Amino acid sequence: MRRPRRNHSGALNAKVALAALRGDQTLAELATRFDVHPNQITDWKNQLLERAADIFGPGSDKPEVPEAPDLKQLHAKIGQQVLEIDFLAGALGRLPGPSAKR
Repeated sequence: MRRPRRNHSGALNAKVALAALRGDQTLAELATRFDVHPNQITDWKNQLLERAADIFGPGSDKPEVPEAPDLKQLHAKIGQQVLEIDFLAGALGRLPGPSAKR
């Protein structure tokens, strides 16, 4: 009987791959310790080695800074909303009935 498919977290993948890179234990020992197949450990180790250059590559030391919003557009939007609110407040004041401004 087959075991149901399991999805491992990225943290476990990294932990197992780093343990494999250290070389303190054999693949068989790591497979038993983490309850994964040795081929899976080899795949995760290879993925870590391939993508390590992306982590330490050029431009990776700078965190991505989001672009500053355009203040001119934001001020224009605020002005437009103030005009709409004033217009609607004036129109509400002219209406008779319970929904009128008090």
